[in-house]
Amino acid sequence: MRILVCVKRVPATAGSITLTADGQAIDTRFLGFTISPHEECAVEEAARLVETLGGEAVVLTVGPPDAERQLRDAVAVGMTSAVLVETDGGEVDPAATAREIVRAAAETGEPFDLLLFGHEAADSGDAQVAVRVAHLLDLPVITGVKGLRVEDGAVVGSRQAPGGWEDYEATLPAVVSVREGLNLPRYPSLPGRLKAKRQPVTRVPARREPAQQRLVRLALPEQEAHSAQLLGTGTDAVPAIVELLKRLGVLEK
Repeated sequence: MRILVCVKRVPATAGSITLTADGQAIDTRFLGFTISPHEECAVEEAARLVETLGGEAVVLTVGPPDAERQLRDAVAVGMTSAVLVETDGGEVDPAATAREIVRAAAETGEPFDLLLFGHEAADSGDAQVAVRVAHLLDLPVITGVKGLRVEDGAVVGSRQAPGGWEDYEATLPAVVSVREGLNLPRYPSLPGRLKAKRQPVTRVPARREPAQQRLVRLALPEQEAHSAQLLGTGTDAVPAIVELLKRLGVLEK
C-alpha cells in the first residue's frame, strides 16, 4: 500500500500570539514550529497502516526550507520518505497548495492508494486542501474522521455525529482528512531519530503561480479586560472579605 501524508509547518501556539506591524502574518520571532495535532494523527495512522499492511508512507509539505525539520520529525515516527515542495516562505493559498501537492505527488513514482490530511491547519484553519486535492485528482474524499480502517480495496471513515457516529466508505484510491483523537501519536524513538537524521529529503521547487486568494489582514480577537482589587492584608482584610462573601451570597447578611 502506498500512502501520502500531507502536513504543514505552523507556529507553535502554546504561547502568546502577536502579529507583524502590517497585520499580514504572525510574528514568529519568539515562536517554535510544529505541525497541527490533526496532522500528527494522520502521520501516526499512516505509520500504523504500513506496519499492518506493508508498503510505504511518504510525508510531504509545501513550505520554506526550514520545514525540513517537521518532515524529519515525521520520518522519526515511521514515515518512509519525505518530500519538500520548497517555497520562499510566504503563505501559499489553499488552491495553490493543492496544485503543488498534486504535481509533486505525481513526480514521486507510482500513484498513491491513500492520501491523508489533517482536517485543518492549526494556523489558518481553512479545511480546504484535502477537498481541493480530491477534486483535482477526481478521487472520492471523506473529511473530518475520527475512525479509519482499510479493507477489501476500500477505506471506511467514521465521523462523530449528534448522538452517535456516521460511517462512510470510499473505494481506493481516496483522500481522507482526519481529526485529533483518531489515535494517540507515538513519540520518536532513538533509532527513529537516527534514521530521520540520515534520511535524504527530496526537494521540489514550488511553481510561482498567480494567487487566487489574497490575504487582506490578520486580527487578534478582542481580549476581555480583567482587574483585581486588593482587599487588605492580614487581619485588616477580614471585614472586607466578609462583606464580599455576603455580596456573592456565600454568607447570609
